Amino acid sequence: MRKSKTKTVIKSRAGKKEERTAYLCLIPAFIGVTCISYLPTLAVFVLSLFEWNGLTTPEFTGLSNFIRIFTRDIYLADSVKATIFYAFLAVVGAVLYSLFIALLLNMNIKGRTLFRSIFFIPYLLPAIGVFKGWQWLYESNFGLFNFIMRMLGLPPQRFLDSASQVIPSLVMIAVWTSGNLIVIFLAGLQNVPRVYTEAAKIDGANAWQRFWHVTVPSISPVIFYNVLTALITHLQVINPALALTNGGPSKKSMFMSYVIYLYGFKKNKLGYAAAYSVVFFVLVGIFTFILFKTQKSQIFGEGE
Repeated sequence: MRKSKTKTVIKSRAGKKEERTAYLCLIPAFIGVTCISYLPTLAVFVLSLFEWNGLTTPEFTGLSNFIRIFTRDIYLADSVKATIFYAFLAVVGAVLYSLFIALLLNMNIKGRTLFRSIFFIPYLLPAIGVFKGWQWLYESNFGLFNFIMRMLGLPPQRFLDSASQVIPSLVMIAVWTSGNLIVIFLAGLQNVPRVYTEAAKIDGANAWQRFWHVTVPSISPVIFYNVLTALITHLQVINPALALTNGGPSKKSMFMSYVIYLYGFKKNKLGYAAAYSVVFFVLVGIFTFILFKTQKSQIFGEGE
């Protein structure tokens, strides 16, 4: 009995020592996250209650910035519509495209490594280079897409200058650069137990039935992760507006992130831009909360 008690005491002391070591090792990471993420986020919330142009002394105005956003702001309605519409199309398009490509790359075909690199490269390219390249493809007079359409006898399109085509055109770029989702889907597909697929084959299930009833349930956490990351990423869209459209035409690509940039760095209304950021933060949080609630039973199991 005494030996067992001694061993327990030694183990508890060793465990506490390891725990202290773990906490000490986590301190630099915690300090980094606090300085880079938590403190700036807190500063945005505080700054949203002030009027400040970056040069003069901040003037406390309470909730006036928020009242102005919801009552007199000329961009709010258009920016919310554009952001949600773009994010919805981009998330659906990117997830379906990535899953389809991952299914093809998971097959036993020649040159799989080469094809995986080809589909992942767009994600690694610099954003400005990607958008300038697509700007040439979409160009109304000499762009490649309109050149092909003329050869086919079809009328040319004003992809980035048309209010009805600008969002779908930008979504195409987002889908093309979703190579990170392909890699994650591919990793999930490679972890699907072959026993389940072979059992379904023996039971007479066709390819679609195996995919829908075996593959999809097996990779449901991966699907959820990709949908979540794609949703957050595409709700924060700003690069297309900066590089291609400047919020046009007719405010159809006036995304909320671009409006924040416009007020903060173009008009020097930093307090008002911070208030806009808080509204945007709440909007992203609402969509994230809804996604977690609607997918909880599928991801974590029924009743958990």
